[in-house]
Amino acid sequence: MANLKWYKNPEMIVALSALLIGLVTAFTSIYSAYVDRAYARASVWPRLELFRSYSGNSFSYGVTNNGTGPALIKYAKVQHDSKFIKHWREVEAFKDITQSHLGNRTLSPQGKITPVLFKGDDISAVIAADKKISIELCYCSIYEECWIIDRRSLPVAAQNCEIDKKQAFQQ
Repeated sequence: MANLKWYKNPEMIVALSALLIGLVTAFTSIYSAYVDRAYARASVWPRLELFRSYSGNSFSYGVTNNGTGPALIKYAKVQHDSKFIKHWREVEAFKDITQSHLGNRTLSPQGKITPVLFKGDDISAVIAADKKISIELCYCSIYEECWIIDRRSLPVAAQNCEIDKKQAFQQ
């Protein structure tokens, strides 16, 4: 019997075919797992938006989550006249406001918080103070993907949400 080349041997053809099918199956499984993870992240993706509203004799700041998953707000930074503040009452015009906690909370999908609400006759002082205020929030998804937003509400990806305690807004 003549010696066949190794690649013409029937057992080798079956073995190579099995190897090829195994590699294709492994690649398909890995790609499928990648797509499933991406879908899972997208299905719980938070999208915070920071806005202000005023009309007549009322003024407010609001934060809404227009994403599909909860937003874990890790910190808030608030500056007035380029100075970091810890509480809204540090702004003279905001002494008589209704307020809600802004940092370190979870905002559910389609949820909204109103960290500042002013109703009164002297709204012009509040609007003037608003022009000197900057706000920054850092929030994460449940998969620890993090973003930073400011008053323009354009999220910027962040590695994590760490803050110097001197800059952290406490209210």
